[in-house]
Amino acid sequence: MNEETLKQLLVDVQTGQRTPDDAVREIRRLPFADLGHTKVDHHRELRNGTAEAIYGPGKTPEAVAAILSELLDGGTGPIILTRADAAQLKAALAVEGDAVVQGTTAVWRAKVPAAADAAPRVVVASGGTADQPVVEECAATLMAHGVQPLVLTDIGVAGLHRLLAHFDDFADADAIVAVAGMEGALASVVTGLSSAPVIAVPTSTGYGAGLEGVTALLSMMASCASGMSVVGIDNGFGAALAVIRMLNTGAK
Repeated sequence: MNEETLKQLLVDVQTGQRTPDDAVREIRRLPFADLGHTKVDHHRELRNGTAEAIYGPGKTPEAVAAILSELLDGGTGPIILTRADAAQLKAALAVEGDAVVQGTTAVWRAKVPAAADAAPRVVVASGGTADQPVVEECAATLMAHGVQPLVLTDIGVAGLHRLLAHFDDFADADAIVAVAGMEGALASVVTGLSSAPVIAVPTSTGYGAGLEGVTALLSMMASCASGMSVVGIDNGFGAALAVIRMLNTGAK
């Protein structure tokens, strides 16, 4: 249930296309449906403007399928499945095959993008090819919300000329997500090149002293580039939603 569907429901009752009892049955699903193993939130988009997501790890394929079915039946959209394994994806796609799949992320009922001249300019940049799974999660989450990001891969600071070749893209951006492992320096450089808000995503890519992303995380948090925000290690989903919330605030 989102703002538009709720308004349409009220209009349908007003015009006699639905009965008050029909409306009560619809609204009864707010704010959640209890499946026993999971309380499915039908109210999230109406409440904060972001899609409902199914986090794969720890769930059985059957649970993933049941949650997806409930969200689809409740008219919720968009719907995002993140960090899914092969069995979970198979079970979800058996429920509804009309999904866009990027890596371990699947999206149903993505929002229609705005016209090119009105669309926000969001850049998702990664330091190396090994960061791609996080980039895919971030990009898929943005696209679920109707934002088509410009994805720039493998432009880390080990070859600074690769990054500077995209100077205009960073300068023109409305928001930037910088995804990097190792020492996480990409985010600091990008923040220094653009006036746009930058969400930095440390990844677990790196050798021993990288400490599975802890070094990149601390480096980003200690950056001298002002105005950068940092999310948790490998959290491409969280970075995308931070961008969506910024854009929603601007739209208000």
